Amino acid sequence: MQLTELLNSIHAIQVAGDIQRKDVSSICYDSRKVKKNSVFVAIKGFNYDGHRFIPDAINKGAIAVILKDVNSVPDGIFTHENVAKIVVKESRKALAEASGKLFNDPSRKIKLIGITGTNGKTTTTYFIKSILETAGEKTGLIGTITNYIGDREIKSSLTTPESNDLNELLYEMYNEGCNYAVMEVSSHSLVLNRVYGINFSSAVFTNITSDHLDFHNTFENYFSAKKILFDSLSSSSFAIYNSDDANSKEIIIDTKANLISYGTSSNSDFKLKEIKYDLSGTTFTVEYKSNSYPVSTSLIGKFNAYNACAAFAVGFVHGVKDEVILKGIKNTKQVPGRFEVIGKGNKKVVIDYSHTADSLEKALGAVKDIVKGSVPIYTVFGCGGNRDKTKRPIMGRIATELSDYVVVTSDNPRFEDPFNIIKDIEAGIKKKNYKVIENREEAIAYAIKNSQENAVILVAGKGHENYQEINGVRNHFSDREVAEKFLNK
Repeated sequence: MQLTELLNSIHAIQVAGDIQRKDVSSICYDSRKVKKNSVFVAIKGFNYDGHRFIPDAINKGAIAVILKDVNSVPDGIFTHENVAKIVVKESRKALAEASGKLFNDPSRKIKLIGITGTNGKTTTTYFIKSILETAGEKTGLIGTITNYIGDREIKSSLTTPESNDLNELLYEMYNEGCNYAVMEVSSHSLVLNRVYGINFSSAVFTNITSDHLDFHNTFENYFSAKKILFDSLSSSSFAIYNSDDANSKEIIIDTKANLISYGTSSNSDFKLKEIKYDLSGTTFTVEYKSNSYPVSTSLIGKFNAYNACAAFAVGFVHGVKDEVILKGIKNTKQVPGRFEVIGKGNKKVVIDYSHTADSLEKALGAVKDIVKGSVPIYTVFGCGGNRDKTKRPIMGRIATELSDYVVVTSDNPRFEDPFNIIKDIEAGIKKKNYKVIENREEAIAYAIKNSQENAVILVAGKGHENYQEINGVRNHFSDREVAEKFLNK
């Protein structure tokens, strides 16, 4: 695609310099990835300002630079190097517009299903992918744990990739025969325009509770970020929402999409009933109009009944037969680190990603429902550094109130002193049924060694993650591996 054609997709304020009639080789926001005939988009981020690297991009062969800060580089440099200078109001939106054009708008060539909410995004995408693949549809997945094109795994570093990476990935999916793609849509990605211009066939709202306030500052801002997805839907798409969530009506109030609700409330389109679960799985019934569908999954917990019901609704509105949907849900494999039960003998360890107050409360609530007071519950958890501090004392209170015994430890302290994080957690604790062991491996070992033989131990916070981040360095660490190590001992 020639630069002149690409420029037609961008809302530019000013265009100057040499608009060369050359084919664009790539669009980059990282100057290190620029090559001959690239277009470089200068983005002002949280740690680095891309405008500083414009000269580097030009030296590496960029034929055009898209930028917001008009005074960041003298015009003479662009003129001397025969490089186009394209000034825009918002660099991230321009990146999305340009990459969408370069990759021929791939989200309009496949049916893209977006999932947003505080909790349940990952598991819901796995349910939906399984349903669609059971129906014979090759399906892509974009999410927190990893990305897939069909069965081919592609490692991910962001829940939702930057817009040019996202468009390129969707383009690959389309070229490799995917008819569908399902993706997690984070609040960060919505605010930062990573999904700007992306066409969603359906969007799912799972729930919303306080999270990421280190980034959004207020719950209202966090909520508004989630709402962007539904405000952007077209009249031909579906908005599938959890009617049991108190914020659901507000989040879909301005959407043009067709509304589909799910939940236990009587006015839900897809009604959840008769939810039962134990450590082997979950069963429930979905009622839709005059029909009842018995659903079974090996994934555990009331929250997974909600996730599966959302996926059921997605499959239904996309024309998948009900028996195929039921088989797809039943075939869904354990999602790594999402209420994942491991154990030897009677002692069980549950590895869960619950890193918010709400998800921790739900995970412990599920454990309590299963054991019904017959066995002791131990919890090992910490909170991440350089993230929302307001949830720390709340999580401390929840853990100690819903557990028989708690070991407070480190999660990913990042650049914070781990003991300061622990002090914030302790501020919310009223009971004396806890111990502080900052070293996470020692904390897990202590809980396993010192709990009764029939205990259930929830190790919360990191789930699928196989690292612990300390002072900017990620060291290999897996809750599952550590738990298995000490269970075997």
